[in-house]
Amino acid sequence: MKLLCQILQKRFSHLKELSIQNVVMDSRKVVAGSLFFAIQNGNRYVSEALEKGASIVIADHYFEPHERVISVKDTVLFMQELAAEYRSFLKTKLIAITGSNGKTTTKDIVYAILSKTFPTKKTLGNYNNHIGLPFTILNLEEGDEFAVLEMGMSSFGEIDALGKIARPDYGIITNIGDSHLEFLKTRENVFKAKTELLPYLPQGHFITSGDDIFLKKVSGVHVGYEEGNDYRIVSYRKKERTTSFQVRGKDYEICLEGKHNVMNAAMGIALAEMIGMKPEEIQRNLSQIELSPMRFERFEYRGTEYINDAYNASPISMFAALDSLEEMKAERKFAVLGDMLELGEREIEFHKEVIQKAMSCHLQAVLLYGTRMKLALHELPFHEGLYHFESKEAIREYLRKFSEKTVLIKASRGMKLEDIIEGEEK
Repeated sequence: MKLLCQILQKRFSHLKELSIQNVVMDSRKVVAGSLFFAIQNGNRYVSEALEKGASIVIADHYFEPHERVISVKDTVLFMQELAAEYRSFLKTKLIAITGSNGKTTTKDIVYAILSKTFPTKKTLGNYNNHIGLPFTILNLEEGDEFAVLEMGMSSFGEIDALGKIARPDYGIITNIGDSHLEFLKTRENVFKAKTELLPYLPQGHFITSGDDIFLKKVSGVHVGYEEGNDYRIVSYRKKERTTSFQVRGKDYEICLEGKHNVMNAAMGIALAEMIGMKPEEIQRNLSQIELSPMRFERFEYRGTEYINDAYNASPISMFAALDSLEEMKAERKFAVLGDMLELGEREIEFHKEVIQKAMSCHLQAVLLYGTRMKLALHELPFHEGLYHFESKEAIREYLRKFSEKTVLIKASRGMKLEDIIEGEEK
């Protein structure tokens, strides 16, 4: 990380000899040569980081003089400024991905396509905010040709702030949905907040959904199932564990299920072709997608096939997951659905719509969990096979009555609905 060292040495003249091996925010990950950012009460770990051999420690309000400690007013702000400066010198092409749903899966797909051909990095975990994005940029190396960055937000100005830091070379907005309505109130406002990315993109380097009623009006490369899209998806075919489709006359197959994931893959294909990759190479790399945990993650345990899609949920992603479950060939199919958070004043209406959708999917039973699901259920007429549970253990007990079953588990992150599976494994 010579470039990062040079930037720091220019800012702080006393750093005569400096070598940085990695950038960390967790003192437990400090090794000899680390640049350690002491954020969120991290000052208490400064001494530990120095003892482990950190080259530089960035801390705010740290008053004990030390040649390897740089004291700043605001550690997070300094990280953002340093990342923006570092990015301005990097030759790495940055790809920014945002949207109400499918950000992480699209990021994983784009990373799979690019990383098998070019040195590529991507946002790890949920590092997609005002701390995670600059942290990811600071961990890029001069040899990285591409970086796939996820951008999250919950209110106005957040994407704009991330755009100023990243100055991306390419951008993808997956869709505009009902996420974050608690803060933004309307889909129109979600659209405005997400499209704060656009001013930071070079002309012609924007990819989005041509099927989305908001995004189809925005100039860019449009992807979707409807006629008129630049990358129109046709010949969708669900197989046992894969899905095949065509885009621009070329055949593709992915080890993912559901029309929504084909849409995500098609956006990745559009991006890959934009940078000059050929369809044969794209398909070869698509066969090696590795999704982040809890994104429609399928596995079997004691005769039950679980679909762990519990990382997060919104009305759009609930509908997509239920459609995928309905397409599957299984003797008994169950949906365990928990609360969707941050939906604002219409949250009960959204929950009712999801319950009604689930009841139309020919499932053995729909099992509900959470206060919002309970309130929504009380406003709907009685329906056989539709139940609410007060505890995750009660859901586990109910499911144990059935053998050879497929169980979808989905809710917002705060519900931690994956505990149902983890409880079975103990």
